[in-house]
Amino acid sequence: MNTAKPPARKPAAAKPRRRAPGRPGADAPDQRASVLDAALACYVRKGIAATSLRDIAAEAGVTPALLHYYFGDKAQLLDAVVQERAMPVFALVRDRLLGAGDDVADLVAAFVHGIAEAVRLHPWWPQLWVREVLCEGGALRDLLTTRIAPDLARLVAARFAQAQAEGRLNADLDPRLLVPTLVGLTLFPAAGAPIWRQMFDAGDLGMDDVRRHALALLDRGLELKP
Repeated sequence: MNTAKPPARKPAAAKPRRRAPGRPGADAPDQRASVLDAALACYVRKGIAATSLRDIAAEAGVTPALLHYYFGDKAQLLDAVVQERAMPVFALVRDRLLGAGDDVADLVAAFVHGIAEAVRLHPWWPQLWVREVLCEGGALRDLLTTRIAPDLARLVAARFAQAQAEGRLNADLDPRLLVPTLVGLTLFPAAGAPIWRQMFDAGDLGMDDVRRHALALLDRGLELKP
């Protein structure tokens, strides 16, 4: 009788775990930041509502599945762009204003310098502002009117009103309208730069020129003479 034991079976090799769709490999570079930049570029060029995840994936040179891995869906991707790209721009201007002195000229200069610096660092901002905040149905209008602008705009208007009450500001001005006036003298020229540079053959003019012009106009006006 053969009592030899059969040879022990080798344990089956464990099957490699399949990577979830869209999940980058362990050695793959982190592409989250580049996806945010691609989304921002698409938003500026096409508008937020008209931009699909496929558009953003194509702009970033990745698959739509990778976008789902990083952000989940279109709404979450937009929220990430707002939090990580748009909000720091507003924070830059806000910090300039909050750090300004009590003098009206200092407050005005802080606003103008803050906008100029923000546009220099983030040249996409004016176009996104016009398309998604000013235009009817813009995707960021509610964000501006409910989360960002109200407190800051009221603070600046209140400081103008106080200066006016103390006789340090033209009594004919409306402190509330000074805020959109400052926006009009800074962000609008930046947003319309491709048009007026072509119109006046003014390719040499940049944001520093807009800043100096705005400050000169606000400081001395047009110096109209009868």
